[in-house]
Amino acid sequence: MPLPTFLLRLIGALAFALAAATAAFAQGDNSISNYRLGSGDVISIQVLGEEDLKRERIRLSDAATISYPILGEIKLFGKTVAELEALIRTGLKDRYLINPQVTVTINEYRSFFINGQVQKEGGYPYIPGLTVRKAVSLAGGFKERASKDKIFVIREDDKTQTPKRVDQNTTVHPGDIITVEESFF
Repeated sequence: MPLPTFLLRLIGALAFALAAATAAFAQGDNSISNYRLGSGDVISIQVLGEEDLKRERIRLSDAATISYPILGEIKLFGKTVAELEALIRTGLKDRYLINPQVTVTINEYRSFFINGQVQKEGGYPYIPGLTVRKAVSLAGGFKERASKDKIFVIREDDKTQTPKRVDQNTTVHPGDIITVEESFF
């Protein structure tokens, strides 16, 4: 019995969307996979088939450590999700489980901060794909006297905490501090 035309079209559209998404992912920005955990992030940890090892919505403290069953205190600061998964997997393997399947999810990224000539200065939740232009929009837009050419970012991971001049298409990272200067003309 042949499939109805609309069902064939739906299957074709889904296959096309899956292929497009796979291609975009393969070529896309992998900065989220390289994302380093820090204080303020909220994560969840799951081990397949092990409810007692599940930890949901853990907000990382200033020390960015957590206490985890069997493994004790784990330092998370500066680790990627993949590194944390491997650390937990290795710690549980043969000690407690034969082949643990560990999944770590970032539920909330730490905030970025924006100040200066924007309508609503403050801290805002980071969203993957965020640019300075989008951050300014989240902060209510530029004030009338804002200089759209004098925008500076201090990166959280910059040990010198030196402001760097950026444009509106610059990528924003969690923990960044954006300053929009005043225009005098």
